[in-house]
Amino acid sequence: MTDTYFPFVYWAQTENQVTLKVDLANVKDININLQEKKLQVSAYGQGARGCSNYGFSIDFHELVIPDESNYKVIDRQIDFTLKKKCGGWWPRLTGQPQKPPWLKIDFDKWKSEDMDDNEHEKRDVCNDYPDMYDKLHKEELGYRKEDFKKVYLIIYNLCQLVGFLYVLTVMGLKYSRDGPASMKHTYTVVGNPMKFIQLLQFLEVMHPLFGYTKGSVMIPFMQVGARAFVLFFMIEGEPRMQTKPVVFYLFIVWSAVEVIRYLYYNSQLLNVEIYFLTWLRYTIWIPLYPLGIICEGIIILRNIPYFEETQRFTVSLPNSLNFSLHFPTFLRIYLLVLCIPGIYTVMSHMNHARYKKLGKSNIKRKYT
Repeated sequence: MTDTYFPFVYWAQTENQVTLKVDLANVKDININLQEKKLQVSAYGQGARGCSNYGFSIDFHELVIPDESNYKVIDRQIDFTLKKKCGGWWPRLTGQPQKPPWLKIDFDKWKSEDMDDNEHEKRDVCNDYPDMYDKLHKEELGYRKEDFKKVYLIIYNLCQLVGFLYVLTVMGLKYSRDGPASMKHTYTVVGNPMKFIQLLQFLEVMHPLFGYTKGSVMIPFMQVGARAFVLFFMIEGEPRMQTKPVVFYLFIVWSAVEVIRYLYYNSQLLNVEIYFLTWLRYTIWIPLYPLGIICEGIIILRNIPYFEETQRFTVSLPNSLNFSLHFPTFLRIYLLVLCIPGIYTVMSHMNHARYKKLGKSNIKRKYT
């Protein structure tokens, strides 16, 4: 059986594209698979280990457009030109913070965000700072600064995973011992842990703002905010709701979704690819999200008569702010105006994420 080695791969970028140079001569039997987030290459050729099979895989930091990307095979190398989907400067090539030892900077084409096209200026920088290239090789533009973010996210995801696993385990043990009678004690038993991990989830709204995760702030804000509203206002705010079986079912759905999500996030941070876990992460929401939304809607609907009776959270005139709020009316408006559009937004976002993660793409190929 012939061993497969890694070729040296040199990369550079502009604001709109990424170029790769694979140091492999006399290439035969090339096989290339380019997706929006990943590139896989295997071929037979003359590399650092002589004539042998070579191959590598790169998970990109951002998305590329396969249909507008291309490659060409010449005598001494394979050149890739990859079109960035969103444009802008990448802090590094790969999604993970660790730099593969076979990945290098293509200094002949290298540019950065604060560097223009003046070749004379590039030569002057090299002369004035002779250790700059060694420093770039060592730090690779963002690999080192990602270490703290990675450790923090792993710890955060692990804490949330343990928290939701604890809730599921306790509920399961209580149900196996007492049966359906345990449902009315759900909030008494696991209410405090659920409130704590739910409060922690507000950190996920801040993560995109500080560059710890990618994506918009709106989607996590809608998801975390809606859950917090149901948990702290609808359940915590009305003791009679705390004994209802729907709370048991809601906590089961929330916990099942989050255990899978945080387990998947940590597997990605640790560079462990498990296809079934990926598929589960982007598929389990299809039945569980609607179930969770139904449970939340039931809780809000059943609470309207309670809040009509108690007038809790209702603000009446006169008061110093000259402001009034009839809370049961707000709940009806919330269900009709905020809840339904919110459901559509979140479900559309998850469907788009599933398509991107589990879909396939192609690449234009040409030889010269």
